[in-house]
Amino acid sequence: MATTASKSPFACLPPIDSKSEAVNVIIETPKGSRNKFKFDPKCGLFTLGSVLPAGSAFPYDFGYVPGTMADDGDPLDVLLLMDVPAFTGCHVQTRLIGVIEAKQTDEKGEAERNDRLVAVAVEAHDYRDLKSLKDMNANLLAELEHFFVSYNQVRGKKFALLAHRGPGPAHEILEEGIRKAKKGN
Repeated sequence: MATTASKSPFACLPPIDSKSEAVNVIIETPKGSRNKFKFDPKCGLFTLGSVLPAGSAFPYDFGYVPGTMADDGDPLDVLLLMDVPAFTGCHVQTRLIGVIEAKQTDEKGEAERNDRLVAVAVEAHDYRDLKSLKDMNANLLAELEHFFVSYNQVRGKKFALLAHRGPGPAHEILEEGIRKAKKGN
């Protein structure tokens, strides 16, 4: 029987590209999708996790950094700013511009950190000048926060914003996620 690592087509992809120092991101859910997809490493497939209500959609591509582990046991989440949507399973090289730090409370009332790294695709045109969340339009950042609050509310969870931080703290979270993944394997 094949091992989990051999089933995952992303097992050989490091979190950070050694040549370019870009952060590798795998897209789970494309911008504009109502469907929330999630990668299942045991099967090596993307599965449908949930469907957003009519009128709701992901504001940008949403994915994860392979070879990392967040506090919830999943790989680190990434909201990816790109010119046009990618597709589920697409590998995109990115650079981190910050993190939306948050606590997520499940339907049982248990809270855990569930931060969202924010990145820009290395090949992006429209977002290439963004170096930090401070460079983003304040209204856009507020809309992103609102999306995560309402997305979790529909799923019976609470999403509480703790802070916005720049690329330095985002890289610290990434490094911690890499350490946790190495300990977990």
